[in-house]
Amino acid sequence: MGIPLVLTAMPEFGMFSVGAVAAAVTAGLGGGLVVQVIVFAVVSTALIAAVRPVARRHRGQGGATTGTDALKGRQAVVLERVDGSGGRIKLAGEVWSARALDSGQVYEPGQTVDVVDIDGATAVVM
Repeated sequence: MGIPLVLTAMPEFGMFSVGAVAAAVTAGLGGGLVVQVIVFAVVSTALIAAVRPVARRHRGQGGATTGTDALKGRQAVVLERVDGSGGRIKLAGEVWSARALDSGQVYEPGQTVDVVDIDGATAVVM
């Protein structure tokens, strides 16, 4: 059961491996084939039932956002006039090139804007 775990990276095989080890211990203690199968099934099922909900919760959280994804939704201060063709903002302590999401909108120095996207090295703001 450990080999499919390594080859497929499916965590369920790891739980089956623990069940197989428990069945092997049962065999070592003199348990018959029926007892070994029952131990394997009970241990594997218990592990899957206990671990899967925890793993699903952690997967849903997604962890911390990093890189440019962490900058989306943040506020920035306009340093140089920002319009549809360009400008400069201060975002997370750094100076970024920026452009307005709406090409007709203009933001003057000192205004606070929201970063809605990062396009290459340019922050798209509104």
